[in-house]
Amino acid sequence: MRFFVDTAEIDAIRELHELGMVDGVTTNPSLIKKSGRDILEVTKEICDLVEGPVSAEVVALKAEDMIAEGRKLAEIAENIAVKVPLTWDGLKACKVLTGEGKMVNVTLCFSANQALLAAKAGATFISPFIGRLDDLNVDGLDLIADIREIYDNYGFETNILAASIRSANHMSECAKIGADVATAPPNVIKAMANHVLTDKGLDAFVKDAADAGIKIV
Repeated sequence: MRFFVDTAEIDAIRELHELGMVDGVTTNPSLIKKSGRDILEVTKEICDLVEGPVSAEVVALKAEDMIAEGRKLAEIAENIAVKVPLTWDGLKACKVLTGEGKMVNVTLCFSANQALLAAKAGATFISPFIGRLDDLNVDGLDLIADIREIYDNYGFETNILAASIRSANHMSECAKIGADVATAPPNVIKAMANHVLTDKGLDAFVKDAADAGIKIV
């Protein structure tokens, strides 16, 4: 499973990238606002840093305006994936932009039917939002499994990009289900390294090394 990092913070992306933990980046208007940077400027900097797809989201609501914004965003770099919402207008924009050879990430997916439409429209990525479904007491991981089954049934090439990931458990469960990509905030990716027994064992090793006077260098 590929890891995308869900942030527009350059330092956080760079740290994970240097460890080989970043296969791409996803951004959205909220993350751009949080960064305090101009969207075109910060997106260009991310694209220069990361070789994989960088999702940059349109803000228009009408198909023709989304297409114009998508073309503008795609000019930033070859690895831009234009992010459009899963609305009827978004699907129209997806079809046009995909037809022009651009990567398209269809976002805000909350049902298998929506994911099926996105695949038919030629989406490069479909972004089902796990955490937001969990907030409604609906298991978001079930949606990932449903989309995986449908796409495998018919050989759709659209990548399942699990989004709105809230925990390290979400990451491992998405990997077991067969999501192609998972995008998560930096803190969630880092949390995957944590385990209470690792900490307990390390404490014991450090204490024993100190008691025995063990030094390596």
